[in-house]
Amino acid sequence: MAQAGQGQGDRQGTRARGLKLADILVALVIAVVFGIIYKIWGPMYDVFKPLGLHAEQLSYGMWFLAGTFAFLVLRKPGVAVLAEVAAASISALLGSEWGVATLWYGLLQGLGAELVFAAFLYRNSSVWVASLAAIGAAAGSLVLDFGYGYIDQLTAWNYTLFIGLRLIGSIAIAGIFAYSLAKALELTGATKPLRPASRQDYDALHRS
Repeated sequence: MAQAGQGQGDRQGTRARGLKLADILVALVIAVVFGIIYKIWGPMYDVFKPLGLHAEQLSYGMWFLAGTFAFLVLRKPGVAVLAEVAAASISALLGSEWGVATLWYGLLQGLGAELVFAAFLYRNSSVWVASLAAIGAAAGSLVLDFGYGYIDQLTAWNYTLFIGLRLIGSIAIAGIFAYSLAKALELTGATKPLRPASRQDYDALHRS
């Protein structure tokens, strides 16, 4: 009976991993909040720029935060790309400096993060995986940067500095900070109803 109960729990946990309406609504709420933050954060890029040596790239991780944070809160497939695209859409509607291109960046950045979470079967939400997802989002943004010709004239050392600082900023903000923010929210108990039940949850239920 215990084995049957555990098997049922695993199947229920698997089914629970699919996106529900409540998950989508929470992801959209997160996206609206970060879409506004994205718009407000825009001028910070220009604040860092006069420092030279591509220092502005350190601020770039903020624009990847919606995807990684949304996944760390909900831990469901599709959440990262949904939140990142929706946040980019909100930012564009508010008059983002990058116009319609913001939507393409949101899509590629969200996909970059989503692929990392998918590689771990959506079961690992550690700070290391969040940091890898931030790197994935950064990679998506770099693809478009090259496509739009923003960085095709840089020298080798400039490429290294440019990409290196963007990755550092991404890990710090969309990786470590996103993880810390999600953990702080988790301590309030607000995230528990949003996540699929784990095997440990079912084991605790059967023991009781």
